[in-house]
Amino acid sequence: MRISKWRLASVVMILAVAVLLASRYTAAQSTSTGLPTIVVVRHANKAALPKDDPPLTPAGVKRSQDLASVLHAAGVTGIVTTHLLRTRDTAAPLAAANGITPVVIQRGPRRSIDHLKSVEAAIRRYTGTVLVVGHDDTVPGLIGHLGGPQMPDICESVYDNLFILVPSEGKTKFVHARYGDPTPDSECKH
Repeated sequence: MRISKWRLASVVMILAVAVLLASRYTAAQSTSTGLPTIVVVRHANKAALPKDDPPLTPAGVKRSQDLASVLHAAGVTGIVTTHLLRTRDTAAPLAAANGITPVVIQRGPRRSIDHLKSVEAAIRRYTGTVLVVGHDDTVPGLIGHLGGPQMPDICESVYDNLFILVPSEGKTKFVHARYGDPTPDSECKH
């Protein structure tokens, strides 16, 4: 299944609005949160093996390319991933297209405040828009840590969430979008 032109256009529109809002609040960024616009995704579809550090599946490789397409005009100036192959490979097409060397952070234990602080410190190095590629159990905690809503862990089968955090006058605006081929979340139970 291919990404529909309508879906791609709608995500690009959301990102354009987010980037516009971010540029409008540059002064607020430096005086309130000090954060750039942040796009957060879970890594793309992963293989079952090897268990400790699986690569992307062919669908995951396609999703990483879709992510690069969706974010090509979003003003991404920085990328943050964990040390695991699946997060680095998810970011690779966008990093290559934009000439960005991602900052690689050691993945911390579930809901580790030290991990969240390390990712936040890496994000704060940038202005513009930063892509963060995380995991099903780190993305929700990071969103909450950065001023977004508290969220449950992402279901194991879901890879198409795209979250945008835009600092704005001491408050963080939050957008939840989707990208690439839809993934099933019908078996998710929270």
